[in-house]
Amino acid sequence: MAAESKPGSGSSIVRVPGGLFAGATYPFRAFSLLRKTPKLRGYVLVPILVNLVVGSTLYAGLLFAGFQGIDAAIQNLPAWAAFLDVVLRVLLTILLFLLTGFVLLQFGVLLGSPWYGKLSEELEQLRAGQTVIPPGGIGGIFVEIWRAIAFELKKLFLTAAIAIPLLLLNFIPGFGTLIASVGGIALAATIVCLDFLDPALERRRFRFRTKLGIVAQSLPASASFGLVCLALVSIPLLNLLAIPLCVAAGTLFFAIAFCLD
Repeated sequence: MAAESKPGSGSSIVRVPGGLFAGATYPFRAFSLLRKTPKLRGYVLVPILVNLVVGSTLYAGLLFAGFQGIDAAIQNLPAWAAFLDVVLRVLLTILLFLLTGFVLLQFGVLLGSPWYGKLSEELEQLRAGQTVIPPGGIGGIFVEIWRAIAFELKKLFLTAAIAIPLLLLNFIPGFGTLIASVGGIALAATIVCLDFLDPALERRRFRFRTKLGIVAQSLPASASFGLVCLALVSIPLLNLLAIPLCVAAGTLFFAIAFCLD
């Protein structure tokens, strides 16, 4: 296994990639770059087809069950809360689309990882003039598989460690529900940010804690980047294109955040 690269060893942080507004612009910068660079489009086409198959299955199942659940929840409202019908239906529908987009992202990134990895390599080479390529061969393949599984498990642990207390906050009327909702969106945006930065970070064999540290060091840009990407992957049909676009955006984000020696 290649030794883990560290910020300041082979690559050092020289500046965060802009402020709150700048972080939100990276998906649009990536779109502009992909539009102007035809050789990168091949790495986007196959993942889009994969997303189309996975997305159709997920939306057919999750949205159908989700809308049934929303109808059941609204019907069980007490009479005095009937005026909340429309508001709750809108909020729960938005939450359902966010959840479905988040699940699609996890499957789409995992299944499309070979193409996303190559897209990230080529884009980093184009943007920074060089890249890091992990060891190949049979041993390298097993290391990649193990690290991918470990990454997903650590994300699940992080999600559970934060989501469970947030769910308990819902039992506190008023502010508890508000804090839980804001915290849930922040958690989802953090996981999304990790997913889209990961192709560039994983090539350097960063540990999970180091990856989280890079997200934290890049605040507030990483926050707006994660929120915009979360919104894009939550919009049906658009998210089929948004996942590879945000992978490219994550590589641009990393290349600008780091000075690659």
